Amino acid sequence: MPLKRNNVVVSGQGDQAMIFAHGFGCDQHMWTEVARAFESDFRVILFDHVGAGASDLTSYDDQKYASLDGYASDVVEIGQELGLHGAVFVGHSVSSIIGALASIQAPEMFSSLVMVGPSPRYIDDNNYDGGFSEAQIEELLDFLAENHLGWSAAMGPAIMGNPEKPELGEALTKSFCATDPAIAREFARATFFSDNRADLPKISARTLVMQCKNDIIAPEYVGEYVHAHVPNSEYVLLDATGHCPNLSAPAKVIEAIRAFV
Repeated sequence: MPLKRNNVVVSGQGDQAMIFAHGFGCDQHMWTEVARAFESDFRVILFDHVGAGASDLTSYDDQKYASLDGYASDVVEIGQELGLHGAVFVGHSVSSIIGALASIQAPEMFSSLVMVGPSPRYIDDNNYDGGFSEAQIEELLDFLAENHLGWSAAMGPAIMGNPEKPELGEALTKSFCATDPAIAREFARATFFSDNRADLPKISARTLVMQCKNDIIAPEYVGEYVHAHVPNSEYVLLDATGHCPNLSAPAKVIEAIRAFV
């Protein structure tokens, strides 16, 4: 059952649903403050990807989840179980692309996408600048495989940014540390070696690309690339820094989503 598998939590009221999807190393609690703001107007849906949070770890299949398509099929199954039609999908980081893939699989399910810090490919390629070389990604994944806790402690604050608020980096580090290490390694590989550039023009849902300044995972030029290649898209550069504005600048994220929907 997908609702149990993905620890789906439904709240709020309204005719239209809004589903929030977390990024790598996180769980649904990363969206708590933002999601709560929409409960009076939307049927709000939170869930955990398999391997994260309170999801059913026994449902993990290394072949299925070797690519982002496996995670996207879970989203579609959740939507089918809940009878979603014309819903709003809000995805952070890699879940932006997971949501895009789900919307391509089931276009009637999602009328709008909100992509927060998306990247269709993290590795540089010919005339494409993704922000990382392949060697850098391999080094990142080797570090994660060798020392999950050390990787979490080093990367949490760096990814979060906002050094003036160290508690945010600590919260992200704690979340990274709580993920299953073996599954985290596989999800990281599926994420950082993904290439979904060819899928962007296939997105039919109206889309908001939400970008932050000084984001080491998805730089501004990557967000601009996504906007340029998604047909019916808008672009917002938030007055916020780092890769996790849902934690560091929730009010600004809420304002941008409200203006879009």
